Amino acid sequence: MKQKVGIQGIKGSFHHLVAMDYFHKDIDVMEHMSFHDLARQLAGKETTEAVMAIENSIAGSILPNYALIDEYDLSITGEHYTPVNMNLMALQGQKVSDIKKVFSHPMALLQCKEFFKKHKHIKLIEDADTAEAARRISEEGKMKVAAVASPAAAKMYGLEILAKEIHTIKSNATRFLVLGTNRQKQNGEILDKASLKFDLKSERGSLVSVLNIIRDCYLDMSKIQSLPIIDEPWKYSFFVDVTFEKYADLEKAIDVLKLMTEELKVLGIYKNNLK
Repeated sequence: MKQKVGIQGIKGSFHHLVAMDYFHKDIDVMEHMSFHDLARQLAGKETTEAVMAIENSIAGSILPNYALIDEYDLSITGEHYTPVNMNLMALQGQKVSDIKKVFSHPMALLQCKEFFKKHKHIKLIEDADTAEAARRISEEGKMKVAAVASPAAAKMYGLEILAKEIHTIKSNATRFLVLGTNRQKQNGEILDKASLKFDLKSERGSLVSVLNIIRDCYLDMSKIQSLPIIDEPWKYSFFVDVTFEKYADLEKAIDVLKLMTEELKVLGIYKNNLK
């Protein structure tokens, strides 16, 4: 039986490419047009795992996705970094000067803003998914309309690439999380990264105290992100990524942090893929 892996978007999207690259085997890809639906279907066991973009090296974090992981009690089992490769594509036989409208995911458009500054005649329109925009143009046969998506989407939906690699920063990359409903276990593979979520008491210096514990337990913090707690004004949850050499150091830190925070949640322990 094939492994069911959920993605945001459709085949040809960056989520699809990451899923194929990460799992290295024949999988059954389940398409979802929103991150919320992706999380809900995974929590309901309709997929076994899912791939979710969480941050871009230039555009920053996708904040609502942190909340979805927490709300649906999903577990981070892995991560994958993929270079951004944005391309302008349309039906055959056109030039950039012919294009009047461009559809794509807002994150994709943001990553290509310098290119479009040079083509002010083009109207940018936010869409749900890069590959879906490409497929729709192909199926509807629309001229003077283009999409920003991956080379794989252009090939899959029979579009011509009018401009290659139009993203502003050529070293740009996106980090994706691999999600499940069960925590990854030590099974011979080195697990050396963890994602934690904690709520702090409204006390002066509470965050500094937590950061000191992370340092004193020999954990290296690679990411910290705060989100407001909706029903408690001016209070925040913190999402932290840490790397470590010894699993015992992580366990010690978790034991101490449970005493220092109002709530501590281990979102996942997995392999660090940024090395």
